[in-house]
Amino acid sequence: MEKKLSSVLLIDDDRETNFFHKIILKKCGVTENVLTALNGEEGLSLLKTKIEKGELLPELLFLDINMPGMNGWEFLEEYAKLDDAAKTNVAIVMLSASINPDDERRALSNKHVRKFCQKNLSDEAVFEIIDECLT
Repeated sequence: MEKKLSSVLLIDDDRETNFFHKIILKKCGVTENVLTALNGEEGLSLLKTKIEKGELLPELLFLDINMPGMNGWEFLEEYAKLDDAAKTNVAIVMLSASINPDDERRALSNKHVRKFCQKNLSDEAVFEIIDECLT
């Protein structure tokens, strides 16, 4: 990969999954800066803080569906309310253990979601996501 991303945000309530995905992303050379949030509320708060400070948002955001507090669907509803200019270069990928085809359809019908993938990330999946969603 020629250009590294400034940052990637993982929103998943499972700490081990976040840890594993962080290792995969760094191993692939995608970014050195992987941020994590344990639910949608935490992820949204992180994004709002970056917007308030005038900082760039992560170019890639991996979002789980089923989380306590604010789940992935609720996150997307609130994310839609954020400043559009700040979200210009952000690609959201739903990363879920759900095998329900309705979840995939619902995710892909959201204008902010670029791709729906099954957990867990692999090197190949990361490069495919980068190629499809960020080039």
